[in-house]
Amino acid sequence: MLKTINMKSIRFLFQLMGSLAVIGCSTGNNTREPINITAINEVFGDGLKNTGVILEYDQEIDNDELKKTAFEVTGRKISKIYANRLPEKTDKGKNGKYIIIELSQADKTFVSSVQKKGPQTNISEPGVIIKQTGIVTTTKGGSLQPGDKVYENNKTRNLVADDFLQKVYEDNETGLTINYNLFVPSDYDPEESYPLVLFMHDASVTGNSTKATLLQGNGATVWATPSEQSRHKAFVLAPQFSTRIVNDNWETTDDLDAVINLIKHLQKEYSIDKNRLYTTGQSGGCMMSIAMNIKYPACFAASYLVAGQWDTEKVSPMADDHIWIMVAEGDEKAYPGMNAITKELEAHGAKVSRAVWNGQSSPPEFSKLVEKMETEDSNIKYVALQKNTVVPEGVEENPVENHMYTWKIAYNIEGIRDWLFQQKNDRIPAEN
Repeated sequence: MLKTINMKSIRFLFQLMGSLAVIGCSTGNNTREPINITAINEVFGDGLKNTGVILEYDQEIDNDELKKTAFEVTGRKISKIYANRLPEKTDKGKNGKYIIIELSQADKTFVSSVQKKGPQTNISEPGVIIKQTGIVTTTKGGSLQPGDKVYENNKTRNLVADDFLQKVYEDNETGLTINYNLFVPSDYDPEESYPLVLFMHDASVTGNSTKATLLQGNGATVWATPSEQSRHKAFVLAPQFSTRIVNDNWETTDDLDAVINLIKHLQKEYSIDKNRLYTTGQSGGCMMSIAMNIKYPACFAASYLVAGQWDTEKVSPMADDHIWIMVAEGDEKAYPGMNAITKELEAHGAKVSRAVWNGQSSPPEFSKLVEKMETEDSNIKYVALQKNTVVPEGVEENPVENHMYTWKIAYNIEGIRDWLFQQKNDRIPAEN
């Protein structure tokens, strides 16, 4: 049921109801309410944000007569409005029972629903408050008149994130239970072989909400977007841990072994190529990836390590790995930590390319930077984001923000994602 906020007195409402009855009988025009109002949210580097609204009616709306002035969304500017036959965004509107409202991403209120409270992160699903302010014309020549009611969404759709399945894995070997999110390619064919990307979250979203890792940032969802899947069809695995799995004393729990067993389990259930397994993670998730690479050196074809560190005395098994590393120069832990790791890996035969990038580079600029680094003969690509280019304007420049804003940049660089999928595991026979 739609939630409404009455803006007039009860007396006025009775008068209004009488007027509407007269209008409905004499003209055929009406104030039919939408059947459903759905808030459309998308995951960005800094978390879940509201980008649109879908209104569902019981009759077709005339797309050509639809105007942005027909609605107001509290605190937001409407950038585009159109009708559609399906409840989804499209490049060109058409007559249909759905009105799609796209909202401006330049609004000051276009902010993430992810809120930090101490060491933990709270995530809520953004909603909308909407009011009809102009006439909406139907394809049969009727019109839906504006009224004084203000509506809240009664449904929510989180694009891409909602495409993940939430599952539970019971690991017999460790006795542990892993809650996880799994994206299966939409046109999955068991006769084909698919890569798998493992994403592991940082410590701030540790908890029992399985979908938290999908909503806090796009480290998991970016691999499952329609545009990414059109170029690299892949499974995406995003475990959700309820307790800390690694710590700054370089200690790990058996959960990492359970994740490896989970991957093996999925390989039996789906057609997943064991030579195209990839791991990535941010902060604590990066540390998990490093620890897994050390203990299981032949498991992953390549790794994307974002804003992490580890004990340099333990990293030598990674010297032959294909790794792309990204940290911020202003990160007082991860930056010196990765400097020490790459130096140690070089001592064990790794070839390391190094570069300092402007974190505010445009997508085409990042593309050129990636291409330059790919030409260098190295199995490890190490990028440090230049000081004062990571933390956005209006946010305090400090080591913690440099750390956290690293991954808000890292997963949006298309060329690095392409590089990851180009790597294949040449350390195990393909037929094994």
